[in-house]
Formats: sequence, structure tokens, C-alpha cells
Amino acid sequence: MTRRLFDNLKKYHFEFKHLSVLFIGLVLFQLILSLTHRSSLNAFVEKSQEWYQNHSAERLAEFSTTSLELLFETIILKEPTSEEEKRKIIHFFDIILNQQLLQQNIEEICLLVNDKDSIRALDNGRDLYEFIFSKMIDPLRINKEHNYAIDLYKQIQNELFTSESIVNILKEKNDYHIFVPFVPSGEFVGALYLKSTPDLSFIQKEIISSYEETSILYSALFLLGLISMYYISSYTVKERDEAQKLLLEEHESHIKEQIVHEKESMFTKRIYHTHHKAEKVMGFIKEDLRLLSNDNIEEIKYRLNKYSNFVSRVIYDMKWYDPPIQTIRNATFKTNINEVISFIVDNIFGRTAKKSNSFEINLNLDEQIPIININEFVIWEIIEPLIQNSIDHSDDALIIEITTKYFPENNLTTCSISDNGNGINPSLLEKNEFGIKKLFLENVTTKSDNQSSGYGCYIAYQIAKERCGWQIDVENNSNKGCVYTITIPH
Repeated sequence: MTRRLFDNLKKYHFEFKHLSVLFIGLVLFQLILSLTHRSSLNAFVEKSQEWYQNHSAERLAEFSTTSLELLFETIILKEPTSEEEKRKIIHFFDIILNQQLLQQNIEEICLLVNDKDSIRALDNGRDLYEFIFSKMIDPLRINKEHNYAIDLYKQIQNELFTSESIVNILKEKNDYHIFVPFVPSGEFVGALYLKSTPDLSFIQKEIISSYEETSILYSALFLLGLISMYYISSYTVKERDEAQKLLLEEHESHIKEQIVHEKESMFTKRIYHTHHKAEKVMGFIKEDLRLLSNDNIEEIKYRLNKYSNFVSRVIYDMKWYDPPIQTIRNATFKTNINEVISFIVDNIFGRTAKKSNSFEINLNLDEQIPIININEFVIWEIIEPLIQNSIDHSDDALIIEITTKYFPENNLTTCSISDNGNGINPSLLEKNEFGIKKLFLENVTTKSDNQSSGYGCYIAYQIAKERCGWQIDVENNSNKGCVYTITIPH
């Protein structure tokens, strides 16, 4: 049973951050509760002290004073004649004065009276009896323990005499010094002094004990609630994660299928596009073989070698959706881009121009351009479609200017293909959300016939950008025609 419970709990991972959140939440709630309770407890203690001051200590002092006044008024009418009566009266005074000391929290009690120019503190029945009947107090029996009460009485004597109301003085934290006017028969004689130190610790202990029990119960319920909430949310999240996992797997499978489909489509388009070039090249090969003679054998051998290598490259590309990178970029390739451009112009478009005589290609090539580690037939696949696109979208008397330039300070080479044709529709120069101009997107063309495929610029962009790491752009010239710019980093 324990093993099964442990295995079930293992499905719900309590990470450190989860426990930290639970702990911090519990501590914060406990702290807030403690501060609130402390504030409530202080307010309660203050109110309890106020209640004690107004309803307990003062009432006790007032009751004692009243008892003394009544006894004083009773015995003043007739002076005792026997020792027995005298002892009884002294005993009554002692009971009134000393009995209060038996009360909880009462620490000091005495009767403060004026004795000529001084103030005496009477705390026993004999001294009080002598003061009543002889107005004399034996100096030898003066108790100096009440000097602090006498000092306080001197400060408030006038207030007591004037108002004849109880004066309660709070010293330190909870020391109450209570003075009740002593006015037997309506004559102000002095004041009954009572010192009370209320001890409310038992109340605080009970409250704290109750609070601790409540706090423990609250903490347990709080933690249990959080764990329950986490368990339920974890169970819900677990089901959600499983659904998301299945969805992601399905989405991944769909993406893989889409990638394979795109590769197949790109492969088909690339082969379809280069197939026409290969057909044209094969026609040139046949024509060169017919023209072969002892005078032109070396020239024709050079052209046939290039033509046959291009056809071999087309056949090689038919084997791969995505050709290995080493067949495109490799340190063993030592390609002069000027030579590639010159060969394409002279032996591809130059032979076509002799038949049509509808365009002219001028070369302005920088001889300082460094060698490029790119397969020359890959460069062929980039340059040739751009030149062909300028020819296809222009009228007669077209002039194409191909310029290469090396910038040693930036270690960059640029190749621009400019023409004086009709230019490009501005809508095709707009960029999509990925920053790619529409002319370089798939199935985008400016040809008016229905047989247009729009693959030339698209394939050139894909090979230059994705495989060679070059930058390719197109803009309309300020006067007429357009210009393609290829930026080649070294």
C-alpha cells in the first residue's frame, strides 16, 4: 500500500520552486496573522488596564476610603472611655487598612494627612486613632516607606482639595498610584493612597496559548489546502501536458511531412528548371561536334568539358533533395567568378544572341576579385536565371551590363546585373513579413503567358541565400530597367 502511494506521488513532481512558493506563502500569511493578532492583543491589554483602572482599583480605593470615613464619623461623636473600646476601634482601622493588602495586585496603602506643616502617612490603626483623637503622631513611629507616595501627594494636593475627585497616576508600565480624597463630615483631611500593579500576564498567556493552537490549526489547514490545490492542478496539468504532447507530436509529424513535401517540390522545380538548360547545353554540344576541326579542337574541347560538367552536375542534383554542403561549398573549389560569368555570356547567351540578335551583354569585370570556394556550376545556377530573366522581360535592343567589384576594406565582392528594359512592377519589390521581396518568392512572375512558372529568380535566391550564404537584391534603375545585386562575403 505504501509502495503504491509512493509510486502515485512520483507522478506529481514537487520541485523546489513549488515547495518554496508554499513555504513563502505560509510564512507571509503567518506573519500577517501574527502582526494582526499582536495589534489586537495590545489593544485588548490596553483596554483591560483601562478597565482595571476605572472599575477595579479605583473602586477598591473608594470603598476603603468610604469605610474609613464612616468609621471616622461614627467614633468622632463619642470618644471611647475604656481600653477595650479603644482596642476595638484600632482593630477596625487595622482591618480596613491591612485587609486591602491581601487583595491581588495591591502593593501599598496608607492614609495621607496634614500634620501641621508636614504630611504624614498612616498605615496602621494606632497611628490613625491617635491622629483622630489627639491630633498628635509619635515621630518615632513614622514609617518612611511611603515617602514616594508623599512626594506624589504634594504634587496633586491642590487638585484633590479643589476637585475632591479621585486622581489616578500611571507610572512606568502598569504602576497605578490612586489618591482618593478623605473628607469625613465634609472636611478635607487628606487622601487615601493605594498603589496597584495589575498583573495581566495570565490573560496574555491564555490568549497566546489560544493563538498558538489556532495558528497551528490554521497553518495545517492552510498547508493542506495548498497541497490539495497543487495536487488537483498537477493532475489537471498532467492531462493537459499529455494532450499537448500528443498535439506537438502530431504537429511535428505534420511539419516533417511538410518539409519533405517542400524538399520534393523544390527538388522537382530545380530539376525541371535545369532540365531546359541541360537541353540547351546538349544542343550546343551537338553543334560543337559538327563544327569540330583541327583549327578549333582546343576551343571546342574547353567548351565541351564545361558543357559536360554542367550536365553531370544536373544529373548529380537529381539524386538529392538537399545536396550535401561539401558539394556546394568546399575549400577544394577554386572558382573565379569572372571566368564563370564570361563563359556563360560567351558560350550560352552569346550563341543565343547570334541567332536572335535581340540583346547585347557588356562585361565590366574587376580583375582583383579573389578566388571563391563555391562550385562553379552552383554559381552558374545563380547567374544564368537572373540574366535570362532580364532578357525574358524586355523588348528588343536590350543592353545588359554585368559588373563585378571587389572591396578589400570590407572583404566583399559585388556582382550587379543591370539592364535598360521595362523594369520590374513595384508591387513585386515589396517585402513580405520575412523581409523577402515578392519577386524572389515561389510562383511569382511578370510574364503574361500562362506557361510562366516563376521559378528562375526563386531558385537563384534560394541557392544564393540558403546554400552559399550570399545576399541578393533587386531594384529598378532611376531611368529605365532594373539591377540585380549579389553581395559575396569572403
